[in-house]
Amino acid sequence: MKLRTTDEGKAKFDPPVFYTATAILLLLVAYAVFFPEDATARFQSLQNTIVANMGWYYVLIVAILLVTVVVISMSRLGDIKLGAEHEKPEYSYASWLAMLFSAGIGIGLLFFGVAEPVMHFQNPPDAAPGTVEAAREAMVLSIFHWGFHVWAIFAGVALILGYFSYRHNLPLTLRSALYPLIGERIHGPIGHAIDVFAIISTVCGVATTLGFGVLQMNSGLNHLFGVPVGEVTQVILIVVTTALATLSVMVGLDAGIKRLSQLNMGLAAILVLTVLVLGSTVFLFQAFVQNVGSYLSVLVNRTFNLYAYAPTDWIGGWTIFYWGWCLSWSPFVGLFIARISRGRTIREFVVGTLLMPTLITIVWLTVFGNSAIRMIRQEGLQSLAAIIEQDQSLALFQFLEQFPFSQALSLLAIVLVVIFFVTSADSGALVMNMLSSHGRDDTPMWQRIFWAAIIGVVAIALLLAGGLASLQTAAITSALPFSLILLVAIYGLVKALRTDSAKRDAQSAPVAPISARNPVSWERRLKNLVQLPSLQEVHDYIRETGLPALRDFAAQMEKNGFETKVEEGENSVVHLEIFQGEEVDFLYSIHPKAHLKPNAGNPDAELDDAHDDGSPDKYFRAEVHLSEGGQDYDVMGWTRDQLLTDILSQYERHLQFLHTLR
Repeated sequence: MKLRTTDEGKAKFDPPVFYTATAILLLLVAYAVFFPEDATARFQSLQNTIVANMGWYYVLIVAILLVTVVVISMSRLGDIKLGAEHEKPEYSYASWLAMLFSAGIGIGLLFFGVAEPVMHFQNPPDAAPGTVEAAREAMVLSIFHWGFHVWAIFAGVALILGYFSYRHNLPLTLRSALYPLIGERIHGPIGHAIDVFAIISTVCGVATTLGFGVLQMNSGLNHLFGVPVGEVTQVILIVVTTALATLSVMVGLDAGIKRLSQLNMGLAAILVLTVLVLGSTVFLFQAFVQNVGSYLSVLVNRTFNLYAYAPTDWIGGWTIFYWGWCLSWSPFVGLFIARISRGRTIREFVVGTLLMPTLITIVWLTVFGNSAIRMIRQEGLQSLAAIIEQDQSLALFQFLEQFPFSQALSLLAIVLVVIFFVTSADSGALVMNMLSSHGRDDTPMWQRIFWAAIIGVVAIALLLAGGLASLQTAAITSALPFSLILLVAIYGLVKALRTDSAKRDAQSAPVAPISARNPVSWERRLKNLVQLPSLQEVHDYIRETGLPALRDFAAQMEKNGFETKVEEGENSVVHLEIFQGEEVDFLYSIHPKAHLKPNAGNPDAELDDAHDDGSPDKYFRAEVHLSEGGQDYDVMGWTRDQLLTDILSQYERHLQFLHTLR
């Protein structure tokens, strides 16, 4: 496998993936544009076939994902980090939650937050329309479609990608999930095919979501300013918002998606609180508590209910569509969530990606869905139900029309849709760029702009080929081949996690005391404790004692027929690697590590391992790192023989770990 890695501004991509995915997408666009009637007919026929014959499969794979994610997080495997043991999360919890929610299903909730509960209330699958039971069922079904299952799909894919990338230093692309099964062949044609499928699936999923967004923007602008509703307006809106997304892509993740996501969550909170305060506040608090209980009480039954004994078209139009849409959307959302989740434990990750978004979703659906149903059922606002039945994209704006300051609220809703649109397209372009570049995100600007443009082009083509129906079919269809890859990837993840757990068990005993076989003198240990070394002293120690010890060990291993490598990296970090053939290689390294002194005057001070800024609150240690990260013990002041004893002890444990895998 060769990457294009040339001068700045030139291409840095994986040619088989980039060219193949681009060609398939352009063929899809050409077919949809030049043969719209045939495309619409074939899309609809394909969707009907999938719903009729594969609905059970979609339901089953989502159930498997939910159970797998929850069981892993609740077991001791949940303690494993997405990254090295010493790594800290890159983003604060609030910023992380804002980004994953904005890139996840923000547009979907804006579009369906009012429409879906009302539509279920008017046409429930298991109750008489318009009754109290229909209202209860409408809310349970809406939460079911936007709750744990949706986020389990995203969390499962993100967990797979983040684990293999950050824990095993594999590319942040979908192919890495199959490493436990096919090894280095992920870098060949099989891996290329998997990433191509992921790109196609991502584009179709993103295009579907953007299609909902542009329809809602068009309806909102028509509602407020009389802007005509039609394909011309919708194409213009896609072009404009894609251009905004391109600008966000150009400024980068932190300056673009992060800030937009934070802004969006703030504006969404304002909209929710306004409706809560101006509406039936006490009723909504009561409804929220009851909705949570009702949802949890029917979770298992709803998960596996396929209406096998009383067939209905309802499940294909709702549940199967949602699962297909989210599966096609999951390579993008999953990879993006993985990109921003490095340094978190699996348990913390699952709580953040499964529990918190579901709670926010229940709040949103309760405030908007229950309020709308109450207006129809108890206040006699049948016109709202009629408008939603006719045009779902008008639901939110017609709902907001019932409140004071309706114009301002509708304008705020349009701004929210635009920003959700931009963050979705922006993060989608980032993800597809990484998928086509073997996980790299340091590609030239034009590549990120290219993928942002592709998203817009595909969304326009599918809209022209049949509107929302074509978008929905594309999402459901593209999810089918991807789901097969996902099943194999789940197996690979579980297998790799069990291996990781075995390694942790093999190394569970304290490490540093083993060096007591050749102990550091108590005088030297006391000197280290009292004097607290500077960065320069640690550098000198690593260069004069640590590096020679690693070279001595490597030389002895080579005499015994092993291939080794000793390197000196940046900031005087030294590495010893012993290659074990087809098995897991052994890595031992010594890193300068900054720490605060016990009497530090500023406990919140920033610690930089690479520089000594002369701070009186800071000192340095020479810490041992293995392949899974820092081991939290200091070898500063140890003799060469003592270091060699420690390397040998760690290597013995590595061999024991390999023994458990055989």
